[in-house]
Amino acid sequence: MPAKDLRELIAWLKANADKATQATSGPGSGSHVAGVFFQKETGTRYQFVPYTESGMRDLSAGRIDMMIDPAANSVPQVRAGTIKAYAVTAKSRLAAAPEIPTVDGGRLSGFYIAAWHALWVPKGTPKDIIAKLNSAVVGGLADPAARSRLANLGQEIYPPEEQTPEALGRLHKAEIEKWWPIIKTAGIRLSNPRSCHNEGLAD
Repeated sequence: MPAKDLRELIAWLKANADKATQATSGPGSGSHVAGVFFQKETGTRYQFVPYTESGMRDLSAGRIDMMIDPAANSVPQVRAGTIKAYAVTAKSRLAAAPEIPTVDGGRLSGFYIAAWHALWVPKGTPKDIIAKLNSAVVGGLADPAARSRLANLGQEIYPPEEQTPEALGRLHKAEIEKWWPIIKTAGIRLSNPRSCHNEGLAD
């Protein structure tokens, strides 16, 4: 891929419509939906190549042109020099890789995608049980060793006020409102619904 930065990447994709390839984890996966969103925001067209696992090996070997991938998977490869990173899909740079610019710097403001994790429990679980589980998770995320390890992997930790079941509920609702119209408009259907999952602490 000859592009040196995000702006050049978008320009190259526009000039080479339908020639580039993006690895995804399959229809309906986060990487697939992110790619559809990217095409919509940039006015580009290219092919999606589904993988049962990560396409990182083929990206590193030059058999795939691009990926939109969680930082935890990509940062080690960037550090090893096997791939180049164009941007972080967030408002701020990664603490683990501050040299990578944000999408805002590449003139793609608002293209924010977060691969977030949470814990979920069955509906109707007693609130005292939820509170105990939440307390244990919050305590674990406050541990300096855990924080250091997660930061080194490129995982950003939400601030304490956002580590509550109520905050998770608001985030989940906002994510549905953001992504569902994109999924519906694109006609995306899961080829294997069991392959996609969310994990979260909420009832």
